[in-house]
Amino acid sequence: MAKWDEEYLKLCRTILDSGIRVHNRTGIDTVKLPAWSFSFDLGEEFPILTTKQLFIRQAVLEMLWIYQVQSNDVRWLRERNVNIWNEWEIDENGFWIAEQMLPDENGELKKSVVKKEFGKEWAHTIGTAYGWIVKKFGLTQSLIDTIKNNPEDRRMIMSLWQNDYLKTAVLPSCVWSSEWDVTNGKLNALVHQRSCDVPLGLPFNITQYAALLCMLAQVCSLKPGTLNWSIKDAHIYVNQIEPVKEQLRRFDENGSLPAPKLWLNPEIDDFFKFDNSKDLLDVKLIGYEHMGKLNFPIAT
Repeated sequence: MAKWDEEYLKLCRTILDSGIRVHNRTGIDTVKLPAWSFSFDLGEEFPILTTKQLFIRQAVLEMLWIYQVQSNDVRWLRERNVNIWNEWEIDENGFWIAEQMLPDENGELKKSVVKKEFGKEWAHTIGTAYGWIVKKFGLTQSLIDTIKNNPEDRRMIMSLWQNDYLKTAVLPSCVWSSEWDVTNGKLNALVHQRSCDVPLGLPFNITQYAALLCMLAQVCSLKPGTLNWSIKDAHIYVNQIEPVKEQLRRFDENGSLPAPKLWLNPEIDDFFKFDNSKDLLDVKLIGYEHMGKLNFPIAT
């Protein structure tokens, strides 16, 4: 049975049982815990949920958009039928518009229309975030070079949180930092997440970084090791509670299903040569069984 389902649903249950309800900028309250953490041995299990369906193609393509293509252009994703960034896309006139809860003159949250101007040159992007940061600082290339040529280095860090570019990002990175090391021929990572939409974001994020670690391990002639994950502000939006309860019911009645295996094309020895077409030819799941889709609303 999949250990990841058990660990993930333990977090969900803890949030619902003992979390604190709070207001936030989206206007939809969350129930939150201040912090949480996970640890995975990727040599034992590839973490992808079985108590609900997760779409590996979309998850890995978003990860490749950031770390391989190093793009902030939402159209690249949409061309591959990945629509998870549509709500944060700057429009053709260079504006991003959304309704959010902002403090008024008395410090109380009030629904307001946010219209942020970026300029037409940023149309169809998410501004200076994610892949844009990776490209500007050469983060992926630097990491791979260090893993291969100086594996004992204790400064193998990729940070998507760059203060100079926060104001020109539509959404500053939620999963913002990863630290890497090589120990006993295995590649390990520690990932930090400043804000975590547990039903929607977390399952994608865990699977993405597990895939990234496995891909980097392969091209660097290493084995996948441990993936440690730390969360600040683990939350469930109140309009997501019912489908979370349905997922918990599935687990309570049936447990989880067997964990699948991740297959990577063994001929790929360069991270930048993994196929990133809509068919994602070099990445597959073997034996993935799941209990069906669950729909969760997204909050912007």
